[in-house]
Amino acid sequence: MQWSEIVADPTLKDLPYKIETNEYGQIVMSPHKRIHAIWQGEIEWRLRHCLPNGRAAPEFAIDTPSGTKAPDVVWYSKDREADLLADQRLAPEICVEVLSGSNTDGELAIKRALYFEAGALEVWLCNDTGALRFYTPGGEQAHSGLAPDFPRQLA
Repeated sequence: MQWSEIVADPTLKDLPYKIETNEYGQIVMSPHKRIHAIWQGEIEWRLRHCLPNGRAAPEFAIDTPSGTKAPDVVWYSKDREADLLADQRLAPEICVEVLSGSNTDGELAIKRALYFEAGALEVWLCNDTGALRFYTPGGEQAHSGLAPDFPRQLA
């Protein structure tokens, strides 16, 4: 199934799950606990305030060779906005995944690689206690290079 078909399907519009596709075009739905929504909202709010020269958005679809992925939160610069809106294969500069109990290390490594391949500069992972880990294509970093004041631990 193509992403444009999923977006246009009225039966899928109000599902309480995050929707992505795998490399076969099959829909993958991930139910989340409330803490997931809390951290997602907190990260989006903090990104808006830490990096005012861009936009933060939730669940931003990115077409990848392994299907359409939707990071929980993204941030992109105003310079990249027109390109992002024109090309769904391009990733925002920052892609954030808020982890769920079902996420595996292997799955997260694949998603990081896909986001970097699509042009992300950083990928952040937030666990269920609000602790963040920051990655660049070179590996894990002590803090974000794009948002150096962003906390490693959300309260």
